[in-house]
Amino acid sequence: MPFLLLGGTGQVGQEIRKLSGQGFKVVAPGHATADLCDRAKIKQVLDAERWGAVINAAAYTDVDGAETNQDKAFLVNGQAPKWLAEETADRGIPIIHISTDYVFDGRKGTPYLESDLTGPINVYGRSKLAGEEGVRTKNLRHVVIRSSWVYSAQGKNFVRTILRLAAERDRLTVVADQRGCPTAASDIAKACIQVATNCASNPDGVPYGLYHFAGGGEATWFEFACAIVEFAADHLQRVPQITPISTREYPTAAIRPLDSRLDYSAIARSFGAMPRPWRQALRQTVEHLLNKRDIK
Repeated sequence: MPFLLLGGTGQVGQEIRKLSGQGFKVVAPGHATADLCDRAKIKQVLDAERWGAVINAAAYTDVDGAETNQDKAFLVNGQAPKWLAEETADRGIPIIHISTDYVFDGRKGTPYLESDLTGPINVYGRSKLAGEEGVRTKNLRHVVIRSSWVYSAQGKNFVRTILRLAAERDRLTVVADQRGCPTAASDIAKACIQVATNCASNPDGVPYGLYHFAGGGEATWFEFACAIVEFAADHLQRVPQITPISTREYPTAAIRPLDSRLDYSAIARSFGAMPRPWRQALRQTVEHLLNKRDIK
């Protein structure tokens, strides 16, 4: 049975699409056909095939923009996943839904477990929490996967931004007091497929529930940036100086958690989904981007 993918043009969605054909089929209809905010269209898409699982990688991801566009953030991230969960539940279809580390306030001081209390401190985090709660309550056959600091060779993300700025500037300033787990979208995609395959093959025997999946290890944004420049150094005309600054020195519309590290041991035990060490995954992405000369 094929997997239905929503959000196929996003970072994770594009990586999932690349995996299609490797023993399974992924169908990723465009927005005009499968608008997640149009319940009638979602019903039509769900009824079009006998789906083994539905993977929801669609999201409103502009963290700062969500502060002034709350209605859209809550519609896309909160209400739409709830609708999708209700419709998949009616048809007995398992759902895999991607959420975020920003559902936490960042004050714990150690990597977050799935059992830890949430407490989002920005609109984006609150909207994503609403979505995952809708999925968890409306379809018992759910796997919610929280991830963090996602990057890839496509789209708008921290890695592409740092590479572009490193080619333009002699000096970069990067926040050094926020800590998390850089995660390659390609690794999340593989984890989603592992989970979806389990759900499709044994829908009544899967350990459904909430899981964390993030890159192996941890870093600050400053350490992340330093690694990006390190891996790109041979391709740069000059290596910029990178200066650490505090969150207070770099104000943004949305407050970010200072420490949103995730413990991913549960998903490894239940599904065998293991992320690569973040530096290893990052090196591969940087080399891919530089070989393509695609850092705009």
